[in-house]
Amino acid sequence: MAYWLIKSEPFKYSWDQFVTDGSTFWDGVRNYAARNNLRSMKKGDLAFFYHSNEGLAIVGIAKVVKEAYQDPTTEETAWLAVDFKPYKKLKTPVTLAEIKANPSLVNMALIRLGRLSVQPVLDNEWRLVMDMAGEK
Repeated sequence: MAYWLIKSEPFKYSWDQFVTDGSTFWDGVRNYAARNNLRSMKKGDLAFFYHSNEGLAIVGIAKVVKEAYQDPTTEETAWLAVDFKPYKKLKTPVTLAEIKANPSLVNMALIRLGRLSVQPVLDNEWRLVMDMAGEK
């Protein structure tokens, strides 16, 4: 299993809306690196759900339920979408400030590639963030 981080501005699509919807397709990605990350996702992979711009925190975990397919919001074949469902709300959200303050996470893509909307998360980074969130 691989781990990822997906970003959403809460005023556009929040964790609470995601939970209410029960599932969603992650579309509108127009960055090649982010698109390649979507392409690499496999069914069952987990992704941190990060509130960007407002909140600046990892608030939950999403699960990949359908692998990459043509983004239905465009006819351009270069762009992909992936389906997610809510997996778990974190007991304690983990803020960007907390991540930046942790010396073990200085190389996390969230810090190095701050504008990238779909990012890989390494196994050790996943475990550290989960510990910070009070999760097993």
